[in-house]
Amino acid sequence: MKLSSKFITYNSRRDSLLVPTGNADFAGLVRGNKTLGAILELLKTDTDEAGIVRALCARFDAPEAVIAADVEKALAELRKIGALEE
Repeated sequence: MKLSSKFITYNSRRDSLLVPTGNADFAGLVRGNKTLGAILELLKTDTDEAGIVRALCARFDAPEAVIAADVEKALAELRKIGALEE
């Protein structure tokens, strides 16, 4: 899976943003934390859910089960708005 080219990302010190382009069916703005920002960065190249979990486990000091649940929830929300190409 990969982030749709119909969306662009922006990361500031505090927030991560996902913004649809004019070609997206979603009209709005997705605002998240650094974890979402890391997920979005990983989705800029073709990857899978397990690969995202592994990368986040290496980066953040949190239990794998917690990271896996967060990734699953984030991917479900990104699917809802059409932000993923699978």
